[in-house]
Amino acid sequence: MADLAPPQPHRRPLSGTTEADALRWRRRIFAVTWLAYAGFYFVRQAFSVAKLGILDDPAVDTVLTERALGVIDAVYLTAYAAGQFLWGMWADRFGPRVVVIGGMIGAIAAACVMGLSSALLVFGGAMVVQGLAQSAGWAPLCKNMGSFFPVRQRGRVLGLWSTNYAFGALAAPPFLGWVAYSLFDSWHVAFLAGAATLGVVLLVFAALQKNSPRDAGIAEGDAPGEEPGPEPGRRGGLALYRETLRDRMVLTLGAAYFLLKPARYAILLWGPVLVSRRLPDIDKVGAVLIPIAFGVAGVLAPIAVGWVSDRLFASRRVPPCVLALALLTVTLALFMPLTATGSVPVMIGVLAVIGLTVYAADSMISCVAAVDFGTDKGAGTAAGLVNGCGSVGAILGGLLPGFLSGGALFTGFAGAALLAGLLMLPHWNRLPRTAGA
Repeated sequence: MADLAPPQPHRRPLSGTTEADALRWRRRIFAVTWLAYAGFYFVRQAFSVAKLGILDDPAVDTVLTERALGVIDAVYLTAYAAGQFLWGMWADRFGPRVVVIGGMIGAIAAACVMGLSSALLVFGGAMVVQGLAQSAGWAPLCKNMGSFFPVRQRGRVLGLWSTNYAFGALAAPPFLGWVAYSLFDSWHVAFLAGAATLGVVLLVFAALQKNSPRDAGIAEGDAPGEEPGPEPGRRGGLALYRETLRDRMVLTLGAAYFLLKPARYAILLWGPVLVSRRLPDIDKVGAVLIPIAFGVAGVLAPIAVGWVSDRLFASRRVPPCVLALALLTVTLALFMPLTATGSVPVMIGVLAVIGLTVYAADSMISCVAAVDFGTDKGAGTAAGLVNGCGSVGAILGGLLPGFLSGGALFTGFAGAALLAGLLMLPHWNRLPRTAGA
């Protein structure tokens, strides 16, 4: 993390502070915000883990059927999408701390309710709360990171930081499954274990996080020539949204993310089913394990694409996105003919390439580019708007695999990835407005 050492160019250090102080705070904010978003996943993934037990539980399987669980998933994703448009703006007005802590409290409460009840309406209501609470994480935390790191470092730093959601998606299910089914043999415990884990993360976050270098006591003021920004709470949310909506680049990122997100969520939510359809001789355990290749590649992708954007493209975020989308388009278009061989290694390889390319573009669009092009004062609003558009696409990713054949599904995903790349291509040489700092 030696690259984290140089101080932000647009902040004046307070008297008595040193570069070492700034470095310690950057590392601290990196760690605590990374942990915070990974922690959200231990509640978010509890429902997918609990589904196995719910469908085998004679006390509830006549009410909480597969279709009912699918509808609950759609309810959650809809609430999650709505929250993305709201919480980024609130983080710009009131600071990330209050929004993220509120989201954690809401997520913990909703998980506890689901762990203690099996009534359909209670589940549905709790998932609305869960969706809104989960959406309070990403945009505010992106803004928090952007406040501590200058543009020239964000590709590498936020690329590494963006491994949090891929890690959470990988680590949470086996941990929650082990606690729920091996230790307690109860699907209810999946929710309670997730809530307890996020509760610990909440305590760490509350103790260690600060909203900005100014709050941490290591910087003050804005650099000459930059628009001075108001303290949180003084700028109207509608004004921030109007300003953000006038930015063509932010709108382009939102449209591209909407087109990209269905493919990622289809594999996240339907991966074992898709594998089982293409490899009918594989048992259930194998069908669950093979998609891990998608997640492992997803952990590596943000690190690689962040380094490429900073070092090879001089903080230009669009070129690596376009290249990743081009390779993703080809791989999705070839998914059906390649997997028709019935080869397990081929399936693992195809899913790994899809994971590498989809997470590379995903992390660059949703985090690095959204923060870069959103300005210091509107970074949360921009990240929230971009991620809200992507979350609407995620709803399609959860629904379409249940209605379309594999050929139509992956052809559609390939076409969407191609269109996303074409939308971003005209911005190939565009730099963040603060890249010259």
